[in-house]
Amino acid sequence: MDLTLREHLDAHGLAAKKSFGQHFLLDLNVTRKIVRFAGPFEGRPVIEVGPGPGGLTRALLESDAGKVVLVEKDPRFIPLLNELDDGAGRLTVVEADALNVREDQLVEGPAHLVSNLPYNVGTPLLIKWLTGPWTPASLTLMFQKEVAERVVARPGDDAYGRLAVISQAVAEAKLVMHLPAAAFTPPPKVASAVVHLVPREDRPDRELLKALERVTAAAFGQRRKMLRSSLKQLGGAELCEKAGISPEDRAEVIDLDGFLRLARAFAGIEQPTAPTDGGAVLMRRKKT
Repeated sequence: MDLTLREHLDAHGLAAKKSFGQHFLLDLNVTRKIVRFAGPFEGRPVIEVGPGPGGLTRALLESDAGKVVLVEKDPRFIPLLNELDDGAGRLTVVEADALNVREDQLVEGPAHLVSNLPYNVGTPLLIKWLTGPWTPASLTLMFQKEVAERVVARPGDDAYGRLAVISQAVAEAKLVMHLPAAAFTPPPKVASAVVHLVPREDRPDRELLKALERVTAAAFGQRRKMLRSSLKQLGGAELCEKAGISPEDRAEVIDLDGFLRLARAFAGIEQPTAPTDGGAVLMRRKKT
């Protein structure tokens, strides 16, 4: 790992591919900062998607991460990434499309995700990791700024929508870093930002999450309409009343708790009752 990243790229005759949404982050000072936001890892494995020339990989290999697993779709970068292996047995390079990978087959036990995601698949990958069967210990992900703002947006924000509700139902989400386009090679047309997400202990189970996806898709699919209209196919005003939500409200003003109540009402799950003995909140299916 004596060559600089730019020297590695030049030596292999590599350049970013627009079709893969590639923009390389070559400044090790910046990648080290991202890894500090992501850690500490305390010896747990880390998965990085779309490492490209390995700028973030180098910082991960300097950290307290255990096994570092790279998932790279572009075969041009596999030889270059393998050169980063220092012989300690920590680095594994997998040539695959991350959208089709089963993360539980890459690592054992809790693992972190740290990635500068390709712009063209960032949102689908986030949804996969938030709603799929495998739950990461944390996610520290770089998106284009517009997507990052949608992940952390609050009711009333212009960026508030379905992605914010789903993300925040599953994880505590925080925007931790902004990067200008000039930080990348080649520079993209937009700025970027890093979001750190930690899965919530009280995240919805599979049934409730599926209902939440249905409700938010309908509500934000017609976000300028009142909920009685946008949710008409799911129950409209009656559904809103069951959830204690005004049918005249619009999706953009409903907070996470309100959407969870709508999802429970849609799925026929009782609204949570306050614990009487310090125990967990109860959620029971309504009898039909």
